Amino acid sequence: MIGARTTGATGERIMLNTVIALIAAQAAAPVVTDYSKEANWLCRPGRQDACTAPLDATVIAADGSRTIERFVPAANPKFDCFYVYPTVSTDDTPNSDLNIDEAERRVAQIQAARFRSVCRVYAPMYRQVTLKALREVMMGKPMTADFSIAYADVKAAFDSYMARDNGGRGVVLIGHSQGSRMLTMLLAREFDGKPQAMKQLISAMPIGANVDLTAGQRTGVLKSIPTCTTANDTGCVVSYVSFRATVPPPAQSRFARAGQGMRVACVNPAAPGGGKARLDAYLPTGSLVGTPQPVQWSKGSAPVITPFVKLPGMVAGECVERDGASYLSITLDADPADPRTDDIPGDVMDGSRRLDDWGLHLVDMNLAMGDLVKLAATQADAWAATKPRK
Repeated sequence: MIGARTTGATGERIMLNTVIALIAAQAAAPVVTDYSKEANWLCRPGRQDACTAPLDATVIAADGSRTIERFVPAANPKFDCFYVYPTVSTDDTPNSDLNIDEAERRVAQIQAARFRSVCRVYAPMYRQVTLKALREVMMGKPMTADFSIAYADVKAAFDSYMARDNGGRGVVLIGHSQGSRMLTMLLAREFDGKPQAMKQLISAMPIGANVDLTAGQRTGVLKSIPTCTTANDTGCVVSYVSFRATVPPPAQSRFARAGQGMRVACVNPAAPGGGKARLDAYLPTGSLVGTPQPVQWSKGSAPVITPFVKLPGMVAGECVERDGASYLSITLDADPADPRTDDIPGDVMDGSRRLDDWGLHLVDMNLAMGDLVKLAATQADAWAATKPRK
């Protein structure tokens, strides 16, 4: 879930611009992956795969009592979700291969699968820039991976989906970190200023990556695609990067800071119009990349055995602009006197040291997963209401 990063206050913007420049300068187009082959999809409807993994959640009340929330997929979803996963590949090469490994399966279960309660989920494998390549860049070494290969795969997958599977249905684009950068580029190249393409875009949710806006405006790097301001807005963007309220973005943060005259988009899925709201978080109970071992969710209780846990009333979020940063500020309403945990995982760790410039990057989506799913469904209904009935 860790994306390509450069250090510095404007690192996210610089990296996105660098990716675009690298792709534009590519002399020869990469060999296109064939997405008519089932094996090149991480998730597709109608089969058992990463997105049909177990999704039940243990709901832990403040008093420590527990109930189980069973996941129920939609029987006949009316719209589609196209998901591009973040940087998770553990391949020992600059760009990943197309083989589905445990890392890709795990992140699809954590981030994409729950959308099956409202939509058909399509998630392509793509030759992404690997964790190894990005760590080398963070250590000051030259970039050896080819972003144009990653983007070419995402575009080819989306083109294949539109030609073979879409059938005129509305679609929500969903991504995280590197996946969000790929989707932002897809939006800029294939949707921005193109009314015909925009007709089928319900919304886009590029989470966990900076989407730069012109200061005071709802558009920016995407010139004609604004951020959403109500749950019924369509053809718009829902994006945020998350930080603890107690650990705001530092001066050299990897996220939340844009260049002069710009700001980073922040749309709270639980309150698109602004303000603080309780978040419907689905937190993974297993360990995450760069995090310690799983937390004890409640004192004196048996371990949680479901893949997700919910802590009703504990997690809240608000989009804030503070000290030159724009981000989803996360607060925890914890009570040390009750048996429920007082903290959540999600920070990027270097051993025992928390890397504050990453924020809660590892759980960006999970903090508001229920809200994102609900918002996608609401937007899909609003989109469908504008279409002639068949």
